Amino acid sequence: MGICVGLQALLEGSEESSTVPGLGVVKGTLKRFDDSDKSVPHIGWNSANTSSQREGGVTGESVYGLRPDSKYYYVHSYALPYVPGELEGQGWTVATARYGNEEFVGALAKDNILLTQFHPEKSGAAGLRVLKAFCSGQKVTKLPETPSMAASREGLTRRVIACLDVRTNDQGDLVVTKGDQYDVREKDSTVSAGGAVRNLGKPVDMARRYYEQGADEVTFLNITSFRNCPVADLPMLEILRRTSETVFVPLTIGGGIRDTVDTDGTKFSALDIAALYFQSGADKVSIGSDAVTAAEEYYARGKTLLGTTAIETISAAYGAQAVVVSVDPKRKYVSSPAETSHHTIKTAFPGPYGQQYCWYQCTVKGGRETRDLDVRQLVQAVEAMGAGEILLNCIDKDGTNSGFDLELIQDVKRSVKIPVIASSGAGHPAHFAEVFEKTPTDAALGAGMVSLLLLLLPSL
Repeated sequence: MGICVGLQALLEGSEESSTVPGLGVVKGTLKRFDDSDKSVPHIGWNSANTSSQREGGVTGESVYGLRPDSKYYYVHSYALPYVPGELEGQGWTVATARYGNEEFVGALAKDNILLTQFHPEKSGAAGLRVLKAFCSGQKVTKLPETPSMAASREGLTRRVIACLDVRTNDQGDLVVTKGDQYDVREKDSTVSAGGAVRNLGKPVDMARRYYEQGADEVTFLNITSFRNCPVADLPMLEILRRTSETVFVPLTIGGGIRDTVDTDGTKFSALDIAALYFQSGADKVSIGSDAVTAAEEYYARGKTLLGTTAIETISAAYGAQAVVVSVDPKRKYVSSPAETSHHTIKTAFPGPYGQQYCWYQCTVKGGRETRDLDVRQLVQAVEAMGAGEILLNCIDKDGTNSGFDLELIQDVKRSVKIPVIASSGAGHPAHFAEVFEKTPTDAALGAGMVSLLLLLLPSL
């Protein structure tokens, strides 16, 4: 069995590294997706339908557990374009997916060989069914007689991502908390620190519940600094290990992905820290404030890349799809674009003095400090460095339950080719419907509406 790059390595070659030949077990060459009409990398849940399923058949045979009413998790920039009859002529059973107007190979099967472009281990129950069928040698099985309503709906779905803000409470326990414009303490508590940390549950249990309710991905944002903890014993590593035992969708970890000096004086690079997280079960790492610093230096050098930033080193080692940049902007109102050198938009929500324009100022340190950098500058810089996805927060919307900042999302989507995750402001299922209907965002994330999200994930 070959998964993702395991399939790709068996081809003859790839545009990604044209001078390096593949093993040539499968005839064909990988091509990069066309990003003129869609985001690249291709990240999310898509189909893997065989020829009989593509031609409208929703009953019959299933190859290694593949079903037309199931979606599987893909994350890649390069794919093998599907040419009808070509691979079949080599003896392969072919399952395909469609991304925009491109049809590509999602899986190949021949004898006791199974190759998948998608990740079955991250595809929930549908992926576990594929793994079980392969490991038990059940190449062909009968499909259910009654297909799901979702049968044969090809194409990428938009993701609903559950986010867990994790930090230590005043007793030293790691808990899931909830922010209100980035303040995670209760307003009316008597704790001398200014209010007790909101405690919404244990991270591993919450992640499992989100997965069981149908979350497409789970994100852990570590908002605690473990300054006196040895790197190899970071509490988040254990959370990832335990979560990976019961949660079979992609896991993202954010916080602390930077160059670090351990308690014994050992230096660890951001790449070293990311490697520990990946080895413990993470699929992606999220970089925040350090991305702002990297962008500032990028522009100061005249848009020159050095290859030494956390984004660049991790992307080079693990691929762009493994690097998410978390952006924390806030609105700055101006009366006209001439008042600032930054990129502005005309807003439907005027400022306190009737200002018709605004720009989005980047912040660091959890929104506590602002920088002379706008959101368009930041996202274009990190895209150039090799980031594969933008987690787009909004300080003005955080904890308000008033819906996403649609103007911000539209503006950022126009600025980059990589996928964008809308975040901050969700308080009702209608807010997810709204952001998917009114913007081209690739995914939407919910964090503060924890208990509500658990109830409503199936319908979302």
